[in-house]
Amino acid sequence: MTPQEFRDIVYSFQTSRIILTSIELQLYNALEPEARTSEETSKILLTDARATDRLMNVLCSLNLLEKKDGKFSNSAFSSRYLVKGKRDYISNMLHAINLWESWSGLTDAVKNGRPAEKFYETRKFDWLENLIEAMHYRGMKQADEDIGKIDLSGVNSVLDLGGGSGAFSIGFANAKNDLNAVVFDLPNVTALTEKYIAEAGLSHRIKTLSGNYLLDDIGNGYDLIFLSAVVHSNSFEENKHLIKKCAAALNLNGRIVIQDYVMDEDRTNPPGGAFFALNMLVNTYGGDTYTEKEITSWLTDAGLENILKKETSYGVEQISGQKIQHE
Repeated sequence: MTPQEFRDIVYSFQTSRIILTSIELQLYNALEPEARTSEETSKILLTDARATDRLMNVLCSLNLLEKKDGKFSNSAFSSRYLVKGKRDYISNMLHAINLWESWSGLTDAVKNGRPAEKFYETRKFDWLENLIEAMHYRGMKQADEDIGKIDLSGVNSVLDLGGGSGAFSIGFANAKNDLNAVVFDLPNVTALTEKYIAEAGLSHRIKTLSGNYLLDDIGNGYDLIFLSAVVHSNSFEENKHLIKKCAAALNLNGRIVIQDYVMDEDRTNPPGGAFFALNMLVNTYGGDTYTEKEITSWLTDAGLENILKKETSYGVEQISGQKIQHE
């Protein structure tokens, strides 16, 4: 790495903040479909005219806007992906705005080993809705591939634990016509989940169950329990308890599938998982990313066998175990 490359990394936050601000203001919607001056745009956005002009000028340098004869218009990319309400709108960028705030407390989190209170306790009211929308956006893109790696023969009932929007439950239901699913999550989450399920036309096959999965009843009689992006939110001991609880809720020959980052033993790879460990540090009180040995230990401690590991093209892996009856 050269000093200039290092400098570029250090100052890359400026580009990120410029883009996040433009999304937060919904600037691209103001330019769709009509080109406008920065002053006209500022009146729509209720922003300062000079400041809006400077923001829009730099967005041109990033190829997100185009400028001709003093008027700005969306680039082809922005028109397709950054206009809220369009089919290809990259909705998970709203969650990145929330992460900007929590990551600003990283120094305090490293000093104290927990999220910085000034950022953690003052989240905006819509942070949860943005998070679930981001999870849904990603989940719907990867569900077909991820579910395709799971043997669904003999699987009729699925528990999608911490299932958020229900994106994977929708995927399971689409993959097998005689399969029913339950999405378990917190009450303020399942209220959002039901809307996504209804939009998919699957309310008759996918139900929700509300509660805290560490404390409350999660039901029973499941052929498959799927935990995607769940274990990284919990401490090691919480996950050990949770997997035992899930094992008790399985039918015989049922399987638990954990899908998450799986770290190597020195915890430096995959890089995405190393970054995500810090994301959990600034956003949770006990979350982390875990090694294959740690994840496998939860499954075997819960009495599960036939441990399998499968890779995905999204940087996460599946580790699963099966509940087997011995004579």
